[in-house]
Formats: sequence, C-alpha cells, structure tokens
Amino acid sequence: MCGIAGFCNFNENYTTNAPRWNDILANMKNKINHRGPDDNGRYLTAHAGLSHARLSIIDLANGKQPMTRYAAGNAFTIVYNGELYNTDELRNDLKQKGWSFMTTCDTEVILVGFMEYGHEFVEKLNGIYAFAIWDERKDTISLFRDRLGIKPLFYTVNNETLVFGSELKVLFEYPNVKPQVDAKGLNEIFALGPAKTYGCGVFKNCNEVLPGNYIVYNKDGLKQISYWKLESKPHTDSYDETIEKTSFLVKDSIRRQMVSDIPICTFLSGGVDSSIVTAVCAIELAKQGERINTFSFDFQDNDKFFKSNSFQPSRDRPYVEKMVSHYNTNHTFLECTNMQLADYLYKAVDARDLPGMADVESSLLYFCSEVVKYDKVALTGECADEIFGGYPWFHDKEAFAMHTFPWSKNIEPRKQLLKDELLKELDLESYVLESYEKSVKETPYLYGESPEESRRREIAYLNIKWFMITLLDRMDRTSMYSGLEARVPLADHRILEYVWNVPWNIKCKDGVVKHLLRESCKDILPDEITNRRKSPYPKTYHPAYEKLLGDRLLEVLANPSSPINSLIDKNKVNNFVHTPSDYGKPWYGQLMAGPQMLAYMLQVNYWLEKYNVEILL
Repeated sequence: MCGIAGFCNFNENYTTNAPRWNDILANMKNKINHRGPDDNGRYLTAHAGLSHARLSIIDLANGKQPMTRYAAGNAFTIVYNGELYNTDELRNDLKQKGWSFMTTCDTEVILVGFMEYGHEFVEKLNGIYAFAIWDERKDTISLFRDRLGIKPLFYTVNNETLVFGSELKVLFEYPNVKPQVDAKGLNEIFALGPAKTYGCGVFKNCNEVLPGNYIVYNKDGLKQISYWKLESKPHTDSYDETIEKTSFLVKDSIRRQMVSDIPICTFLSGGVDSSIVTAVCAIELAKQGERINTFSFDFQDNDKFFKSNSFQPSRDRPYVEKMVSHYNTNHTFLECTNMQLADYLYKAVDARDLPGMADVESSLLYFCSEVVKYDKVALTGECADEIFGGYPWFHDKEAFAMHTFPWSKNIEPRKQLLKDELLKELDLESYVLESYEKSVKETPYLYGESPEESRRREIAYLNIKWFMITLLDRMDRTSMYSGLEARVPLADHRILEYVWNVPWNIKCKDGVVKHLLRESCKDILPDEITNRRKSPYPKTYHPAYEKLLGDRLLEVLANPSSPINSLIDKNKVNNFVHTPSDYGKPWYGQLMAGPQMLAYMLQVNYWLEKYNVEILL
C-alpha cells in the first residue's frame, strides 16, 4: 500500500519553474508519508506532476514509483496505491501478447496492461486500488478506483487544474486550494456523519472518485466513467451449490490476499468473520511450517464494566482463546486505556481529515499503531455483515418500515447540541431525506421479486454504498496512518456479485444471521465459533471515559477561540454532560451513543481548528 498525489493543467508548463513544482510535489508526499514510509518519488512533465510515498510489500527492491515505460517514444507513468490478487494471470496474458517485465510487482502489470488495452484494462483487475496514469501520447491523465471503494482517491478542479491525492489533506498543498466548508459540508458532518455521501469530499469543491469508476482529464475537460456496478439476476444454483460456491469464493479470496513478500497477520475478534480469515491463513501457513500472528482488541476494565445488550451480547475474549487454541496462533491481546482512547480522537481526525467514528475509530487507530510493531500486513474480517446480511436492520421490521437510513433511525440526537439558528440554516431532516431517497432510487431491483425482498435489496444496497464505505474508510485511514496495510478479503467483488443475488431464505436460512457464510466455512471453525451470535467491534463501558470526554468538551467551550462555539450551544452541552447517557440507543450504527456524541464534537472542534477550516454560511 502507498500514498499517491499529483496535479495536471494543460495551460501550465510546470517545467519552466521545476524547482517550485517539485517542492509542491514533495510537500504533497510529506502529507501522506505515513502511508508509505519506505520510499518516495516524483515525476514532473510539462502539464502534470506525480508524487508517491511507498510502503514496500511486493518486490521490495524494484517497485519504485512513479514508474514509467515507453511505447513509440511516448511515456506512460503511473502512481499506484493498492494490491492486485490476480497479478500472475494478468502478467501471463500480457507476456503472450509480447510484453516483457522488469519487475515482479503489480504496479508494472497495471501500467503495461493500460498500454496494451487502454482504460478497459481496469475491468480485468481483482484487487484494491487507486491509481493515476499519465499518458504522454494522448496528453491525458486518468484516475482509477477499485469497485468497492476500499482505497481512497480525492480530487478537486481549481482554475482548470486537476489536483488529486489519497487523502484530502494533499489537495490543500496546491496553491489556492483552501479548506472551506459550506452548508452542504456541515450537513454532511451533522446530518450524515460519520458517513458521507459517496463522491463527496465534504470540503467545498472537493470530491472523491466513485467506487467502480475512473476519471479521464484532458484538454476537453473532465469525464467520469463507470466500469462496474451491481446487477440483480435470478439465482439458479441449488442450496448445496450455493454453499459450495460461496465456500470457494471466500477461501479463494483469503488465500489470494495472503500474497506478500513479508509476513502477514490477522485481526481476530472471535467472531465468525475474523475467525474464517484467521482459519484459512493458519491452515495455509501451517503447510509451510509457520504460525500466523493474531491480534485481538479490548479496553481497560471492560471485564468489570461490560454491559451485555442487544447490540453486544458477549465479550470477545473467550472466543478468541478458543480460536487461538484450535489453530495454535501466535496471539497478542491488546488493550486500550481511557486516556489513550481519548487522546487518539485527535489523531483519528489527522488520519481521516474529517470527524470520524469517534472512539470506535480512535481505538482502532491505537491498535493499528501497536500491531505494526509486529507486522506490516494484516487481514481482517470487515464487510461480511454488509454482504451477508449481518446487521440487525436486515432483520428488523421497524427498519423495513422506516423511510431513512436504518443505522441512523432518529435525527433528534444529532440536533440536541447544535445551536437553534444553525439547525434552521442547515435543515438536517431534508438533507437526510434527499440523500436517502437518491440512493434508494439507484437500487438495482429484480423483476418479479416480492415487495419484501425488494425492500431488503434496498437495505442491502444502502449498506454497501454507505455503511460499508464508512467502515472501509475507517480501516484504511487508521491502518495506513500507522504504516500498516490492512486487507479485507471478504470484500472481494466476486463474493459481493454472487451473494447479492442469493435469496434471503438461503442467505439467512431459518432466521440464522449470516447462515450462508457460517455454513460455507463450518468445516474450518470450532462449533462454538460457527454458532456464536453476532457481536460487533468492542467499545469501552468505563464510566470514567464519559466523564473525561465531558470535562474536555466543557473545557473547549470555555475557550472563546474554540471554533465549535459558533455551532453548538453551551447550555445544551452542559445539560447533556450532566445527564447519564444511554448506551443502548445509538445515534449511528450499533456503537455510537451518548459518550460518542461528546467524542464526535471534540473531533469536530479539533478538525475546524487543525485544518483552519473556513465556514461559509
């Protein structure tokens, strides 16, 4: 994994003042150096500049970027962030067409593939990626993003200049690109956050290349092209065939994503998803006489303060210990303190460039910073719930009936700390409704399906386009900020394409949540794990943590220069801080309740201050 950045303007000749523009490329790279601390490079030509920060995973010696190859005297140059899982097949195909290779890395395969096939080559890729290619022959720069949006890629067009990068902070290193936020951006923060509209960069005029899309920028302007989308089709496989095919796809994806020239590890929660990933990795490494390193996460004194509820029915540790014993993994239990959890709230904003999932995010950032001391590549169980129907709202009649995002059922908790005049200016309800209805209309329905199944398909589509992306953003930023490459093998597009069309009576047979996934991999799991009731990522239940957050937020509001003072009401905050918070009714997802609202507001203030955000209202 790596970080990429660059710019392009066809009315500019960057080479006439090359030192200045090389310095800007260096500054862009420095902003994302955490994504690739092992190596870096720059490329500058008349109309474009490319910059790269490299995390060395494959072909450590020869994979330097930007990478350039020539055809008929014209340069083709790439900067790439990602990992391909069908590199060998693609390379063999290109060799048959007469191409030779100077490296063993996937970067060169993508570049040569583009030279052979053009933009359509992206349709052949199986992996996670965001990359840019400068085509000197056609004076064109193209930006590509993987099908599910696992790797980020932001851009803005300012005075006919395209500026792009792996993270938003890169864009502000280019002259006259400023961190501003208007009513739309504030609605993204307060009405939808920590989610954001796909394609939206929250900052004014900042965008994100849509998943499954690429952008072509040349003298005629910018054009965005979709190369992949979900399609609904009749499912013709029998129950047994469905189990067998799902089993193959899941295990094949995990095996493919084990490719690395350095050791790998897994995040192990003891849940079905992470246990499947761990089991496959452990089995494959055992064939080579090796043990897999595994890591689990928990919080200070959770053994004392944990409260079982409908969202988190059980603690993870007993199930982790079962898997560790079953597969003889080399396991490390990691624990986060209240102070670390609170302090990392600010680092989490540095990583995402936006307020995020509060301590659900800061804790993962802390854990990634610890894991990278042992390993640089980790496989996780993310995205199984979105694809296989694991969340409560897939099964909840109330979610079927409501006309809004099922993970944010009630807008009122989001309004309770904001100033009344701001609420009138933003109209959060209308913004949420418009965003929700736009996405629902995009749902690829299947002709002849019952109204109930059509509604279930809507909920699944919303999860893939919104909730899953939020968690993927969290995983990417927290891992890459720490110099750790986190892979999500259950988010293989082949799995999604297949499972998307599997009927619900197979996917969750007899009402068993994620029955299809459990059944397809029960041969490699202990029964206790196969049958474990879903429990999400852990969070702290320590009462001292909430008090710490409340004290910090009151301290922020007591400072007249705190930027959040223009947005939130001091009296409302004071009442909120001194009222016991309800952990059982989240305002986002399953984990973000009262304490996380305080943490989120701390993140908003830090974001406004750190990025010197100009509010345009």
